[in-house]
Amino acid sequence: MRVLVVGSGSREHAITWKLAQSPSNPTLFVAPGNAGTAQIAENVPIGAEDIDSLIEYAKSNGIDLTVVGPEMPLASGIVDRFNEAGFLVFGPTQRAARIESSKIFAKQIMASAGVPTAASQHFDTSADAINYIESAEPPYVIKADGLAAGKGVIMAPEPADAISAIQDMMDNKAFGSSGGTALVEEWMTGQEVSVFAFVDGEYVSPMVAACDYKRIGDEDTGPNTGGMGSYSPPPFWNDDLDEQVRRIIVEPVVKEMARIGSSYLGVLYAGLMLTESGPKVIEFNCRLGDPETQVILPRLQSDLLEIFHRAALGELKQTDVVWNDLACVGVVSASAGYPESYETGFEISGLDTIDPSSMVFHAGTKPTASSNPVTSGGRVLTVTGTGSTLAEATAVAYDNTSRIVFEGRYHRTDIAANLGDTTMALVAVLMGSSSDKDAMQETSDVLGQMGIEHVVEVMSAHRTPEKVKDYAESARDRGIELIIAGAGGSAGLPGVVASWTTLPVIGVPLPTSDLKGVDALYAIAQMPPGIPVACVAVGSWGARNAAFLAAQILGIKHPEIQKNYDQYRDGLKSR
Repeated sequence: MRVLVVGSGSREHAITWKLAQSPSNPTLFVAPGNAGTAQIAENVPIGAEDIDSLIEYAKSNGIDLTVVGPEMPLASGIVDRFNEAGFLVFGPTQRAARIESSKIFAKQIMASAGVPTAASQHFDTSADAINYIESAEPPYVIKADGLAAGKGVIMAPEPADAISAIQDMMDNKAFGSSGGTALVEEWMTGQEVSVFAFVDGEYVSPMVAACDYKRIGDEDTGPNTGGMGSYSPPPFWNDDLDEQVRRIIVEPVVKEMARIGSSYLGVLYAGLMLTESGPKVIEFNCRLGDPETQVILPRLQSDLLEIFHRAALGELKQTDVVWNDLACVGVVSASAGYPESYETGFEISGLDTIDPSSMVFHAGTKPTASSNPVTSGGRVLTVTGTGSTLAEATAVAYDNTSRIVFEGRYHRTDIAANLGDTTMALVAVLMGSSSDKDAMQETSDVLGQMGIEHVVEVMSAHRTPEKVKDYAESARDRGIELIIAGAGGSAGLPGVVASWTTLPVIGVPLPTSDLKGVDALYAIAQMPPGIPVACVAVGSWGARNAAFLAAQILGIKHPEIQKNYDQYRDGLKSR
């Protein structure tokens, strides 16, 4: 079979890489491709949005199946044009692609299908949008109705932020015609997750989940990007959540699309927020995600070519879609300056040093006459590490990322950080600064001694308040049953966390100021009635006792933890 893949990013390289593993031994072409696809397929110098030239190429080269990667050609009707020309193609029609190309259309579909999503209003003029903002309670999410390369969503904590975003979007045309109509949406909080399924117009395949990192900087700081890394499977994803998302979100949308005469064929990508009231849709996309593709396709045990072919024929149910439990972490290396202005043309070295447990998926790369490619874009490549646990895969990904060299290379250092393996954590250990890690290490040590799975996170009640809010509100959905928060000085973190969750919170006052922790002790202990924080001793004793107190609380529900704590207490008698 002769297969044409349309696109030039890491997503398309990953798709081509997986198709090359098919037992059918297809002949692969990629338009326009990159330096990575050139190693496993024939690159075709035609842009992804040059539909006329792509059809002519398919005609003259006997293409049997076309797979479209990016959203822009899908929204422009490439599938309709290929179908009209008599070609088999995997991807949604232009009408079906509106699930991504128009957020208003997606909201209408969700409303008709009864799918949970954020409340919103849409506006055709900035004046109407601003009037609404001035009458509504903050915070807000401002969205361009059309496609904006993943950058048309602005988080606006205050009215002034929202008004500025509306003016930039609608009056200053920051996103061109895509921002001519805008949505003002409810600000949801919780854990974000990306969920993918193959669809043939009716049948929805077994789904797979991943998490990505959109902002350029560590700890989710800086402007949005196309995506700086991802991992799969998420530790919180389980069969019950999978079934719930399929039943209340994905299948109802597919049925509604068919009902209105816009049957959906392709990959349906649901971006979800796991809120305290359950999963809600942030947005739908009409294709595989990037960088998520780079961590989910290594987990696909089935023949991707067979899946694409059967789905395009409307026969997806006749093939198995099986995802394995392999842990995958992808780290994106970008050009200096991205997502703003950046330079290209720098030689990339070290690609020949990558371990077999890693894959390198190219994006902004260009082959050269010499052995090494050069950079040609903002996001240059993704290194995907694999392992039996996410911790192992993370270590592999970063080790191999460090071997790749080009001028100005940048990557985030916190992709899949502190996730551990896929065992559900019961306790979250939080601290306001990385300088508190040594003090709170004693908490982690005792939790480990008690056999309590836990995660460690750094977030500040003052520097990153929204991150604290989002984390606390979504903690219960991730399986967290208790939170330990260490803080010094004004010690705002434990109280702020307690204000956003009904989970028990234990505060550890740390001696970080001239007052040697007395200020933190008072701040934590003097919480107002109704929002309690259990306060332990200052410093080392408190860090340890917080973990012991957690063991006593969790032991009521978890017999193994109670047994471990009882054994510890018995051991004290012989000292």
